[in-house]
Amino acid sequence: MSEEISRLPPQVQQRLLRLQQLQQTLQAVLTQKQQLELELTEVEQALSELGNLTENAVIYKSIGSLLVKSKRSKVTTELNERKELFNMRISVLGKQEERLRTQVKDLQTKLQRDLRPISSPP
Repeated sequence: MSEEISRLPPQVQQRLLRLQQLQQTLQAVLTQKQQLELELTEVEQALSELGNLTENAVIYKSIGSLLVKSKRSKVTTELNERKELFNMRISVLGKQEERLRTQVKDLQTKLQRDLRPISSPP
């Protein structure tokens, strides 16, 4: 297969390489976004559980491998801040994902146009 690629014009080879790079970047962005969405879900579940507790309930938060007693209001504030941060980062990654998908689609279209004369039988 690499022999076939080496017979392609340099411009087409560069486009193929760029497409591969874009697809790898897109995959990395999707993985990051998925991880953040999972963390956001955990934060939302924790906030929901905190909302179900009474004001005088004893709350512990995890710090590394320790559980430390903490005030409900402090934990709620920290979780809300994390939630806001995750939402912001997910939004940024979503926009980056859209841009990358557009770039991949455009490049695929150009490559199809470039390869059409080569792949059609004589």
